[in-house]
Amino acid sequence: MMQRWTLYIAAGVWLAVLAVVKFAVTPPMPASVQMIYMTLTTVAIVLFVAANEARFQAFLAPLKAVFAGRAPKLVQALVLAGIPLLAGWGAWLRTAPSWDAPFEPRVVHPEPPSSFNLHGQRIETATLKNPLRAANEKNPEELEKLAQEGKTIYYQNCFFCHGDALAGDGHFANAFSPIPANFRDVGTISMLQESFVFWRVSTGGPGLPKGATPWLSAMPVWQNFLKEDEIWKAILYIYAGSGSTPRTWDEETKHENH
Repeated sequence: MMQRWTLYIAAGVWLAVLAVVKFAVTPPMPASVQMIYMTLTTVAIVLFVAANEARFQAFLAPLKAVFAGRAPKLVQALVLAGIPLLAGWGAWLRTAPSWDAPFEPRVVHPEPPSSFNLHGQRIETATLKNPLRAANEKNPEELEKLAQEGKTIYYQNCFFCHGDALAGDGHFANAFSPIPANFRDVGTISMLQESFVFWRVSTGGPGLPKGATPWLSAMPVWQNFLKEDEIWKAILYIYAGSGSTPRTWDEETKHENH
């Protein structure tokens, strides 16, 4: 007698397990764990039903009645309308935007490669220094002039994402996830050598190493649009405009000694 209700019992068990893992467990389960439980539940129900031929046929009987036109019209309408509605609801749940912060670990400052390509040449990261800063260490007026030239380059290319105040709040910033870097944050360029910044700007998002994932950088490969000295000038302005000082090898040595 119970075999006639096999489909409804199986559906009831599946829904009961779903209700428990989704609403009755505290603290709430992560979605990935819920998926594991529901997958195991589905597999267990299918194996139980398929283990006995009579039970399997009883499970299929209500479905066959619906699709063969033997079930009441209301039941047929509910089933035939419910299947595409459930499929659409599932698709919407997978694609609907979420305002929750994404949960993914992120390397704030990925380790740079030992070398990278710049305009067809191989550049060694360890020995890379800002030639404009090095050549004008004792000439602050010239350094200021170069930084002002970098300001023009910044506003022509970087301002739209990184913002007027270099705070990562430009016009297009909210279109990206994560948003562009906030250069006024003490945890960004103040912690970095200029060689690191030059590598990031020159190679952009596509230049990030695989070990730096998960990263979602939309920054272009700026060496395709700017000359080498233009990138260095822009970097001079980014540090000056944000009130930051680039980290140096001397600081690295001090930190290692301590």
